[in-house]
Amino acid sequence: MSVPMWEELKGDARMSRAEQMGGTDREGRPSPIDVHVGSRIRLRRTLLGMSQERLGEALGLTFQQVQKYERGVNRVGASRLFDLSRVLDVPISFFFDDMPDSLASSLGPPLSRRPTGFTETPDGFGDDTLSRRETLELVRAYYRITDPAVRKRVFDLIKSMGPAET
Repeated sequence: MSVPMWEELKGDARMSRAEQMGGTDREGRPSPIDVHVGSRIRLRRTLLGMSQERLGEALGLTFQQVQKYERGVNRVGASRLFDLSRVLDVPISFFFDDMPDSLASSLGPPLSRRPTGFTETPDGFGDDTLSRRETLELVRAYYRITDPAVRKRVFDLIKSMGPAET
């Protein structure tokens, strides 16, 4: 006896409640992509010295919702990602930058073959340089310098202390 077409479609479309809500797999773990996007939200928020509460207010959310996004528990929708890019002053691609090759390759063509915009750079740091506390403190201190001329001199000084760029 054949199964009616509607029953067949219903069977194919079945998902767990967690899968329908987005952000988790069948075992209840957050999606690796959602975790990565969340970590990039947290990185940028921290670099700006912004609290979860302040980011939430700017987006019309509670700080608990921001926490869920940052942990990858809740998936960030397209319109919310757009809002985040505006509030955090980064291109949307920022949230996908530095995605581990193993994760990116399981989802499509390698990142190096994907077109990039003018503000994007295809290569990132090989380690967690941007996530280090020292880096975050340095960036915060730099942006606390209110005089643009002084900030430029500090920038030039730091550049001169490193190896020459090629």
